[in-house]
Amino acid sequence: MNKVHGHEVMHMMVNAQTSYSRDSLRAAIHNKFGEDTRFHTCSAEGMDADDLINFLEQKGKFHTEGSGFTTAPEKICNH
Repeated sequence: MNKVHGHEVMHMMVNAQTSYSRDSLRAAIHNKFGEDTRFHTCSAEGMDADDLINFLEQKGKFHTEGSGFTTAPEKICNH
């Protein structure tokens, strides 16, 4: 099983320079990292793509852009 830090998803979002819906972000995560990948952060682990999206949303890592949402480099912690 592939394990990836949530920061990698946030970097992917920043680099894409587009806004996402929950469905399009899930599809982008699955496309880049694989459907079986599990994600971890500084305070959680073992998350699938939907769990990670919920986690990042609850932590205030997303901001509304157009009809969707995105993130910004300053939302990514550096540890």
